[in-house]
Amino acid sequence: MDTAKNGKPGGAPNHPDLKTKSLKRKQPLGNGSGETPGNARQRKRAKILDARGIATQSSDKALKSGKLDVNAFMQAREFEIRALEEGMARAKHVSHGSSWTKGLTKRAFQQVPRDMRRRAASHNVKVVPKRLRLRAEKEMVEDNTPTVTVRRRVPSSHMRLRLETAKRLHGLAKRVKARKKASKDAKPAQEERSQVKARPAKAKKAPQNVLSNPPRPEAKFRKRQVNKTWLPTHMFHSKRAHMTPPKSPLWRFAISITPTEKSYRPTHRASGLRGAVAWDMSYMSTIGLEGADASIEGLLKALGLDVEGIASGGIANSKMREKWKTGKRSWEGWLFEKGEWPTKPIAPVLVVWCVPSEIPKDVEMPDAGTEGAVRKQKKSRPPRRKVFIRVHPSAFLQLWDAVVAVAKMQRPLVMVEDLRFEIGSIEITGPGSTEALLGVLKPVDTQREGGACPEGPSQVWSSLISLTNPASLPANALLGFNITDPRLHHPPRTIKHPRAANQTQVEEDLLNILSNWPPDRTQSSPAIFDRHRRLEAGRKLASQKNINRRKGLAAPGAYPSPLPSDPQIPILLLASRRPTAPIRGAASGQGKWTLLLPWKCVLPIWYSLVHYPLSSGGNPRFGGLQEIRQTAFESGTPWFPGDYPGTRAGWEWEGMERERRREEWARRPKGRRIEWESVPINKGARGEIGIGWGCDWERLVQPSGAEGQSSDSKGGKKAARREGEPELPLKLAPTSYEKTLPAPKDLAPPAVTLLPPLSISHAPPPLSTHYLAPPPTETLSASPPPASPTLLTIKLTFLTRGSPADCARIYRLPTTDQELRKRWLALVPGETKTPKSKGLSRKGSGDTSGAAAHPLRTLATSILSSPPRAGDKEYPPVPPEQDLIGFVTSGNYNLGEGRGVGVGCLVLGKVIGSSGGGGKGEGRLCIVRDAGSVVGRVARWEVCG
Repeated sequence: MDTAKNGKPGGAPNHPDLKTKSLKRKQPLGNGSGETPGNARQRKRAKILDARGIATQSSDKALKSGKLDVNAFMQAREFEIRALEEGMARAKHVSHGSSWTKGLTKRAFQQVPRDMRRRAASHNVKVVPKRLRLRAEKEMVEDNTPTVTVRRRVPSSHMRLRLETAKRLHGLAKRVKARKKASKDAKPAQEERSQVKARPAKAKKAPQNVLSNPPRPEAKFRKRQVNKTWLPTHMFHSKRAHMTPPKSPLWRFAISITPTEKSYRPTHRASGLRGAVAWDMSYMSTIGLEGADASIEGLLKALGLDVEGIASGGIANSKMREKWKTGKRSWEGWLFEKGEWPTKPIAPVLVVWCVPSEIPKDVEMPDAGTEGAVRKQKKSRPPRRKVFIRVHPSAFLQLWDAVVAVAKMQRPLVMVEDLRFEIGSIEITGPGSTEALLGVLKPVDTQREGGACPEGPSQVWSSLISLTNPASLPANALLGFNITDPRLHHPPRTIKHPRAANQTQVEEDLLNILSNWPPDRTQSSPAIFDRHRRLEAGRKLASQKNINRRKGLAAPGAYPSPLPSDPQIPILLLASRRPTAPIRGAASGQGKWTLLLPWKCVLPIWYSLVHYPLSSGGNPRFGGLQEIRQTAFESGTPWFPGDYPGTRAGWEWEGMERERRREEWARRPKGRRIEWESVPINKGARGEIGIGWGCDWERLVQPSGAEGQSSDSKGGKKAARREGEPELPLKLAPTSYEKTLPAPKDLAPPAVTLLPPLSISHAPPPLSTHYLAPPPTETLSASPPPASPTLLTIKLTFLTRGSPADCARIYRLPTTDQELRKRWLALVPGETKTPKSKGLSRKGSGDTSGAAAHPLRTLATSILSSPPRAGDKEYPPVPPEQDLIGFVTSGNYNLGEGRGVGVGCLVLGKVIGSSGGGGKGEGRLCIVRDAGSVVGRVARWEVCG
């Protein structure tokens, strides 16, 4: 072993000029004078360490002969707290040379908003804003951070080709521009004298009964949108959110999945407590109908919209039906395949009628009574109406084919238009949603000299400043008017709320508006139904350069004055509420706004909306697909298509989720993943029921004869053959759980041919309630369920601890083993009822010793006779497979209710008449077990909606 001169093994000699070399920073050797850059760096380092040092005081003096001196102990703690606060202040403001900056707590790239930070920002100065680049360069020089400049970068072969192509295209564009300029200067003078005003180009008629093409993207982004379409706000979301993979778009759109920053709890707070959450929902598909009133109504009736029936979710109230038909209300419900009600639902839709154009009846024709007038009246056609149908993009093609097929059978014909890329939409919810929209959407009528109708939609919209919940408005209310370009008022300013003295009057006016709702009398035909007005609003949008020029000419602190050439953007505001009643959480009763507007006008409104300063603080948050599912889950509302596996769109989603979970399971090492074939789910039975990474509906709804299970001598593995799987001898069956299941391509084939197997259908919420409703009298029976396997969507609420996960198994209470049934019923927490004393109820006074002792007895009884916990030997096992009735499609801990909640589906045939000899109220109790788990939990289910 080598020994240094100082006697330490492997050590370096104690020389004053030799310093330990750092791997990151290269420090030159000193020249003996002591004034070296290395020493300067060390002095700076010592200053930083001193600023971060926190003084402490020992508490030994507080202990005297085994007794604690409280005064001395408190003084020591007070000294440490003050030292901590002073250390934090010193670390926050440390001198760097001659200027004081926040050098220890935040670097330059950390000054960027959290949602826009990038990992490469610490290595690339050009990524941070311009105002921080000098500081970032200084920090990188001090830390000796390796950087790469454009001049020093050695281009790769691919980069060299791109540079050469760009150089070639630049030269070509330069020559083309010079050629155009030369041809323009060579025009004869006589052509310049003839100034003929060209008529404005008319909007081309929309193709009827033909799918439309997406808008042509810019040349530099065209190759990225070959197999998908970008939303109008794609550039905003791509910098701040996780997007769908480039080669795996969702419903042929590039959709944001979730923001890059943590947003689960902030979304919960903003959607129900304080703030707002906004989504760009332009991927929602819109179908336009135009034709006679009777033809459109016949088309909707053929697709299952029965305006007289309650079971199908129709409009039974005559007043509501009249308001819906006249364009004063919207309707949300389900549409079905033609002639397949109620077994083949397509998807939930939103139907909005356009307000009919009024024809004056008191105008007399000059030639009335003549032969020409009679001939004109015979040839006159019935007035044409327009209708919008909004549907989820996963079910658009299925609904489009059904609508086109039925429209061709109507007389007069109904024209069908594909408006997916003409109408965009924005959804926003939360207590600050109305305030944010009011600060961005400025009606055109209120900014003119003449004003608007006092009870018109634009005036009513401006008076909703005190509204904090859109659910307070009349059910399915809507407002249609025109707004100005929001870029003229950017950045938006917080709306001034009324003072405390006028607050009572403002609230009374709001209550009068909500009770009377003047737009039912003053709403005119919204301009968004006119295709020419929609396209004109997009064409007249000024460039951002022009907007900035007008802002620069305006007075300081003032907005630019409106011009006659400014576009009028037609919009349609729809207010909706959750179909389920609020339970405990504030977000469960919060409504939402849906803003329909032209496709090209989405981006200007979106930027102003997300930058609006709310009066409660902060800005409206933006959300992705996960936030949509989260808000629906917390309110107990099913999300389409994930919670409707009995539909075609829901089955496609289930196939994609199965493949995703299977890949996640396969990527895990064998020691860190669940072995599905060895899960002890019940006494004497091992192996998960069906597919462990999915909801195995095929196994659940298969005929009872195929449910038989055979076990080998060890009593473990199921040998039941699935549909479509080749029959193998038991001794030759593969032992791996993955090999016993169909291949991934069989689980999730292409979406074109993917259909629910075994004739599985789904009952919408109104039909589910209708099937499960008790008979009106004892002599009459309830409505019989369909013959095919039918699924119904339900909401689960855990009665004890725990929360369900996706793909959890739902069992009914045991029907064959009554002893096991009693053990599970013993786990149901009883309702605490306060006993009423006869003496107290009659006279109002009496001996209160028994009432006072009752809480103590209850506490003692609960401690001594507590039910067994999960994992104990006395905890009951889950029922057998024959009591399996469904699966959980969405499960988690509900922050609004403070307990485990899930949304799942049950087989209707296994729920009706499956009480198992239990008492009243036991029919809605169930047992939930996560996939791969042994423990079950008691829960109660109810039909959603």
